[in-house]
Amino acid sequence: MISIHMIAFVFGFVLDLAFGDPHYPFHPIALIGRLIGFLEKLLYPKKRSEKREFLSGIVLFFLVIIITLGITALILGFFHKLSILAGILAEAIMTWQCLAMKSLKTESMKVYNAFEKGGIEEARKAVSMIVGRDTEKLDEEGIIKAAVETVAENSSDGVIAPMLFLIIFGAMGGIFYKAVNTMDSMIGYKNDRYLYFGRFAARVDDILNYLPSRLTALLLIAASLFADEEADAKRAFMIWKRDRRNHASPNSAQGEAAVAGALGIRLAGDAYYFGKLYHKPYIGDETRAIEREDIARANRLMYSASFLCFFLCLLIHYLIVLMTFIIILIMV
Repeated sequence: MISIHMIAFVFGFVLDLAFGDPHYPFHPIALIGRLIGFLEKLLYPKKRSEKREFLSGIVLFFLVIIITLGITALILGFFHKLSILAGILAEAIMTWQCLAMKSLKTESMKVYNAFEKGGIEEARKAVSMIVGRDTEKLDEEGIIKAAVETVAENSSDGVIAPMLFLIIFGAMGGIFYKAVNTMDSMIGYKNDRYLYFGRFAARVDDILNYLPSRLTALLLIAASLFADEEADAKRAFMIWKRDRRNHASPNSAQGEAAVAGALGIRLAGDAYYFGKLYHKPYIGDETRAIEREDIARANRLMYSASFLCFFLCLLIHYLIVLMTFIIILIMV
């Protein structure tokens, strides 16, 4: 089964590289999102209290995980029973749908292209599709920063983290990770409605991303050695060490700090969310003014880090195989 996971992993990675994340009504992540929305309406307490909201959020979390993994197991079991090839194909398609490397580049580069085609208004519309902050009043610098930050942060939860879960645990692991990550993105906000209701999901997401986010930063630093002539690996490492905690989340600043340091730009700072101003520390030094080309540079760093992770995942797979073989020999 380990070899099947590896073959499916490679095939799924290639599919994402070639076609990007497919958009259709029955995409697993879209279905998970609908399930979360349905359960939220069902479980969110009418008589609000911190305890009720927190406990309801825990119930939602486990229902989403049980239903999602149960359906995933049934689908994989059905195709594996048909044939080895059908099983590999099913896992490869699920792997493909857990990754967002090409789609992250495509969506962020829409911001870059919007500046050229439609000016700042079109760029605001494009960036509003990929960020959670308010974008109506962003100037050109703010739009570019938002796009670069999105690429940097999502290098972890959109690419590197799911790759690690997929190579270690197969498609079930990838779907599990995406289910938790989707819950965090939908109910993990620290606002009046979700502060307690989404707290459990947000904490689990923080735990799952703790190591992947830091590995992502290290891979981005390594990528700055060759991905772009403007990138500086030494500066990336220095800024990462200094600014990697400059975010309310323990994980979000990891990739942003590495990219900010690599490109010599300053990211983060104050931002509006749902009409409210949030004061946030800066990440990186303003060695030079940020420019549109930094969106493309951030994507080159993300792609290079993703390929480094791909080869690391193959190494992890063969180490797992070797360890399994050694354990079997010892037991025999």
